[in-house]
Amino acid sequence: MTSIPLQTLDISIIIPTLNEETQISNWQRLQSLRNDRSSSLSCGRSSAVLGARDTEASILYEIIIVDGGSSDKTVSLARSHGLRVETCNSGRGAQLNHGARLASGKVLLFLHADTELPCGFAKSILHCLNEPATIAGAFRLKIHNGGLLLRFICFCANLRSRLLQLPYGDQALFIRRDDFLQLGGFPETPIMEDFIFVKKARQAGRITTLPLSVTTSARRWQRVGIVRTTLINQLVILGYYTRVPLQKLASLYRR
Repeated sequence: MTSIPLQTLDISIIIPTLNEETQISNWQRLQSLRNDRSSSLSCGRSSAVLGARDTEASILYEIIIVDGGSSDKTVSLARSHGLRVETCNSGRGAQLNHGARLASGKVLLFLHADTELPCGFAKSILHCLNEPATIAGAFRLKIHNGGLLLRFICFCANLRSRLLQLPYGDQALFIRRDDFLQLGGFPETPIMEDFIFVKKARQAGRITTLPLSVTTSARRWQRVGIVRTTLINQLVILGYYTRVPLQKLASLYRR
């Protein structure tokens, strides 16, 4: 695992999508910030989903949207706004791997479609991966407009991520491209591709959780219910450890 000096860092942001047309403004703004580093956007949610531009002009990044067969306007809207869109078979693991194969960045950042990056994300990733013992990292989790119970869930997730070195995909995982390929990429399973990959990566080096937070949508919690969502999540983890077939776990998760 080699460190990455500031002057040579570039990041590929890979966003898997499936019927995510409502999130188009998130990616469009990220594209705009990349293209116009001299803009005067300020940090904070008032400047949009990504909060603000990365102020380090020497850090370059690309955005690759990998669509898994959307039936809505995700692809056409993204392309009409100048975003790069690639397509492949549906499945988050397969989509992430496809994006990684197409990426030119030395660092891969895997971003869920409904997750927002914090100010200064690129510089923070750089400094994290400059530590040779660190193989991968992620951000702290925050749920948008979360009440007391959702804040407690975030607290528990962040504790797990820091103490067990076990962040999940909604925390925006990042890793050097060479290390990702050496680990064999994400398993192309129907569910838990992030969990399985992180457990494997953890055997090869330290996984660091940055103090900065990404903000993810509360839509699943709102649609399914906080208690029900939490229960399902824990049942899926239990099912994984008791060797329940992943297809059955995927069906449980997506009910």
